[in-house]
Amino acid sequence: MTAARASVAETVRLARPATRGIVLSTLLGGACIASSIGLLGTSAWLISRCAQHGSVADLGIAVVSVRFFALSRGLFRYGERLVGHDGAFRSLADLRVRVYERLERLAPTGIHSFHRGDLLSRVVDDVDALQDVGLRVLPAWCITAIVGVATTAVMWLMLPSAAIALGITLLVAATLVPWLSRALARRDEARKAPARGELTSSVVDLLEGAPDLVAFGATDEQFARIARHDAELTRAATSTARTAGIGSGLISLATGLAMWIALVLGVSAVHTGNLDPVLLAVVALVPLAAFELVIGLPGTAQSMESAQRSAARLDRVINAAPPIPEPDRPVALPRATRHDLRVRGLRTRYTPDAPWAVDGVDLDLTPGRRIAVVGPSGAGKSTLAAVLVRFVEYDSGSVQLDGAELHDLDGDDVRRLVGLVEQDAHVFDSTLRENVRLARPDASDPELLDALSRARLDDLVASLPLGLDTPVGEHGSSLSGGQRQRLAVARALLADFPILVLDEPSEHLDADTADALTADLLAATEGRTTLLITHRMEGLDAVDEIVVLAQGCIVERIEPRLASMRGVA
Repeated sequence: MTAARASVAETVRLARPATRGIVLSTLLGGACIASSIGLLGTSAWLISRCAQHGSVADLGIAVVSVRFFALSRGLFRYGERLVGHDGAFRSLADLRVRVYERLERLAPTGIHSFHRGDLLSRVVDDVDALQDVGLRVLPAWCITAIVGVATTAVMWLMLPSAAIALGITLLVAATLVPWLSRALARRDEARKAPARGELTSSVVDLLEGAPDLVAFGATDEQFARIARHDAELTRAATSTARTAGIGSGLISLATGLAMWIALVLGVSAVHTGNLDPVLLAVVALVPLAAFELVIGLPGTAQSMESAQRSAARLDRVINAAPPIPEPDRPVALPRATRHDLRVRGLRTRYTPDAPWAVDGVDLDLTPGRRIAVVGPSGAGKSTLAAVLVRFVEYDSGSVQLDGAELHDLDGDDVRRLVGLVEQDAHVFDSTLRENVRLARPDASDPELLDALSRARLDDLVASLPLGLDTPVGEHGSSLSGGQRQRLAVARALLADFPILVLDEPSEHLDADTADALTADLLAATEGRTTLLITHRMEGLDAVDEIVVLAQGCIVERIEPRLASMRGVA
């Protein structure tokens, strides 16, 4: 797959339209168009025959036929829409799940190569664009081929010369006009998807960074950036609409041409006695109905071009190399009630030529043991935490969980035992209940309240009129910084991880709040294997060991009783 546009086969394979749905939708759509052609042809014959004062029996059959085609056309159209959209939405849901599953494997380190707004555009707009493959593109071409051949064959039985003219004009309209529309749309579609991604990214930056933009007077510049991206997208959309108009105009021209050619040939055939005069109106008007087959093909060609561009963008996400390769045959963790994590000579860095982020670290997280890793920013603390939960691969050394090497284990198995509470844990724009229940969806209210109590949030819950049903706002905006961190800890406690890694839980908090939070965290994790990562020495009397990191190396191991006498710059 190229970076700009995927092939038709690759696009269809990525969209995965349901074969059964496409077949049924094609049959129903073909029956609908056939009913339209039958309706116009029968109506034309009925009017001509009435002018001759034909028999009541002949007219009665024609009247019944007109009613049948008129009713069946609506029913077939409804069935086509119902089946087609059902299949398209199912394929859409399947594709979106596949993209989300891939993003879950890429997170958190593997998604940094995508801008958040652009990634949102891929997940929403590009996935939506692929639904047209099974809804509009494939059925439309199949219907055109099947019904077009059938209509030409019926026309042949009435007037071969008119059938040849109809077949040629249909073929030209079904191939050259869509090809021209697609060629004209190619440049516009190449601009639209990136422009849409850039616009989304700029709007997301504006919304999330509004306070800072206002504080530093950069709001006008951001608005100008959004206006530029919006203008670019508008130009591409306008050009796309212009191309669609050209395609529709050419189809209308071909429709009129086919009808006039059929009329001229029909009149000539009537004069020579080769055509019943009653059938002249049928020969002249059937092309008008038959061109309903191709009227939407220029738009279909544009939709396919857009789908191919979107498929290429989605392919970059779906086939992105995971930052942590999973083993082909993961080792099964032994069943145990107590778990230990041992680190020996751990070394890791983010690129081959970068300095070591963690260099020669040894740790023993035996059951119930609590260790504090202390150091300034950039010391390698967060990298160490990421390694322990399989977010970052290690280059050398050994990290063993219950005797099994970490890189031989499935990442999900590791994270079922080793839980991470990050310094900026995400709080969803939902209720307190749903934010905590994320850790265990089947948890009861008493279990939720117990986890919140251990995280010292019971007083907060009791003070809220709605209790657990209180909305916390976007990113937990209605909570203080300390409350957001406690909420993340309550989540981890509810998940009941045997080994818990707390990465800078008191970051961005004032000293008094940080000390109180640290004390509460150590009280809540008493008896649980815990690695507390922090940059402050204060309040660490309850841990078993303090490890000081600097530039990725352990420079000192301190006994807790001496912690209050030491400081880290």
